[in-house]
Amino acid sequence: MFATNVRNLKKNPSLALRHAREEPVLILKGNEPDAVLLHLEKTLSETEESLRPALASVLYRDGVMSLGAAAKLSGLSLSEFVEHLASLDIDVVRKDETTEEETTDLDTWLQSS
Repeated sequence: MFATNVRNLKKNPSLALRHAREEPVLILKGNEPDAVLLHLEKTLSETEESLRPALASVLYRDGVMSLGAAAKLSGLSLSEFVEHLASLDIDVVRKDETTEEETTDLDTWLQSS
């Protein structure tokens, strides 16, 4: 999936339109997915197939789905989905209330080895 930001879309809309002939174009506002540009000559099934990774990315980013569930929804393998997330600057590893404790435990374990 091709991704561009609003500034680049304003500068060169024809580039996004050319990419839309092949696959949906994800429009980012800042680093956040904001819209999807679709070419209307595609069949509905082709559109659905290419939208699945975009939808899964947003659901994962917003914490609605786990990484595995989002990868399954996307129709990509887990490694392909992780690469897709990286291309959109969506972090795969997230900090939560246990991250600091787990980091300390890991550091202790690594020092004892």
